[in-house]
Amino acid sequence: MANISLHPEGWKPAKGYANGMIAEGRTIFVGGQIGWNADQVFETDDFIEQMKQALRNIVAVVEQAGGEPKDIVRLTWFVTDKKEYLAKQAQVGKAYREVMGYNFPAMTMVVVADLIEDQAKIEIEATAVLPD
Repeated sequence: MANISLHPEGWKPAKGYANGMIAEGRTIFVGGQIGWNADQVFETDDFIEQMKQALRNIVAVVEQAGGEPKDIVRLTWFVTDKKEYLAKQAQVGKAYREVMGYNFPAMTMVVVADLIEDQAKIEIEATAVLPD
């Protein structure tokens, strides 16, 4: 069974995310990923570039288990600057699609005061379900 988005009848369309997902298979829980590379080095302070790197890190973990972006069913985003995120919505969408394609899982966005790594502007955790 493929992952299926849930959209209750009569609800306004979700843009860029799903309200819920049905998935069946092996579950992968990906811990929070930030915008540093495989050597744990930040290459930039740019929000969009850190976001893309965090997503690439998630995809790398999912691929290690034999999955791909379409298998990701949930993302939880933690951002330190709500205004910066909102101001860059068009760039966020474009960068997201570059890494994740047109897979829009259930998502939650949380604004936090800080992250453990001082240079980090975003942290994203994920859940993926691989078909049996």
